[in-house]
Amino acid sequence: MSAFVRIGKKVKKFAKSVLLPEPKVYVGYCRRIERVKTNERVCAMTFDDGPMDLPAAPDLFGGRAMTDVLLDVLDEFNAKGTFDVIGTTAENYPDVKGAVGTPAWGGVAYDHYPTFGQDERGGAAHCPRLVERMIREGHQITNHGYRHVLFGKKSFVYGKRRTLGSLEAVLDDLTALDQYLRGQYGYSMRMSRPPHYVDRIDGVFTSYDAYEKMGYLYLAASFDGAGWLPAKGEAPFEAEVDEMVLPMRKKLEENPDFFCGQIIFQKDGYNMALRTPVAVGLRKQLELLTNAGYRVVTVQELLSRSPFADVGADDPDFEAFRALAQTHAVAYSDNTLRPDRSMTCGEFAMLAAPREAAVDGRIDRLLAGSRGFRSRYSGAMAWCKEQGLLPKHAKEKTPLNAALLKNAEALFTAMPATFSRRAVLRAYQP
Repeated sequence: MSAFVRIGKKVKKFAKSVLLPEPKVYVGYCRRIERVKTNERVCAMTFDDGPMDLPAAPDLFGGRAMTDVLLDVLDEFNAKGTFDVIGTTAENYPDVKGAVGTPAWGGVAYDHYPTFGQDERGGAAHCPRLVERMIREGHQITNHGYRHVLFGKKSFVYGKRRTLGSLEAVLDDLTALDQYLRGQYGYSMRMSRPPHYVDRIDGVFTSYDAYEKMGYLYLAASFDGAGWLPAKGEAPFEAEVDEMVLPMRKKLEENPDFFCGQIIFQKDGYNMALRTPVAVGLRKQLELLTNAGYRVVTVQELLSRSPFADVGADDPDFEAFRALAQTHAVAYSDNTLRPDRSMTCGEFAMLAAPREAAVDGRIDRLLAGSRGFRSRYSGAMAWCKEQGLLPKHAKEKTPLNAALLKNAEALFTAMPATFSRRAVLRAYQP
């Protein structure tokens, strides 16, 4: 089954790069953070599905909890991790255990971490000592769902899985973990990664809608740290460690700057074969990165240095763009700014409308059955027309021009001479 998953990943990658059109992007408050543009040798490492209070397998660390092992290694290299934690999977019963080595290794209807029948040895709700250590040592914690239940269907691999299936259920699940971290530790999470990267919730909403309601950014990754897929052969554990190390070494040999601004995906727990190659492979990866002059920082620090995927500190408008992005929807959902594009009415509406209208107003109307608000810009467009900032006849895709903005001159330090995204964002005054 792991071979099936590997083939599926390759087919998906080929389809995305060759067969399928480029995904549509839109300006919004939730940006998918895969990597950022920077010339500095800094990168981030993320660890899904923990914390885990069971030992590594094989246990080469005297019985220490798996998450402690990772934290020890990070501390040794003065590195900071981003831990994408769950709350607990103990509530995901009744269920039956799937076959080891398959995606259903921990359960057929639901996931069970750290492993089937030992749910109370993992998750933030059961591991306060580990959560406290993460916070105390300066690591970042993000929201991977309280129960780690799929938001919606993923028939290709998880056809038998139960899902949350509605925006309300997804928000309840995310809020449960968000409030737990706030209440127990005074810790505010800013990002989230959906279980198994399943974005679609139903026929109307996606994870981006849920994250905009939560005020989160979408935590993605640009490089697979590997180890989570089982290897075969006489020495599968050693092969899994090699799969973590050799691709990274090759990339650094080809281009020492390859990992600048990248986010690396890892697991805090067992892989499908109930082994933990990350317990050994992480050290080897950090040795490679350190020898190449890299610092491993949290994703939040990475964003504080350079928040966008295509505009870096060498851009003359970088500081203005960065400041505006802290309070306004200026970037596309893939975290690009694309400053040389013409700005459209829909993009301007997202810039000018308050978040409550652009996000909550749109979602509330969709929940009430108003299908005319399925467009990402519909809430913001409606508000701008109500306020007279755009004429009633304005369309989302229409390029912005001075005639359309005749009632919105007060929003600019001076009316832009052109209506590229750069010119409009540069002239806009919050």
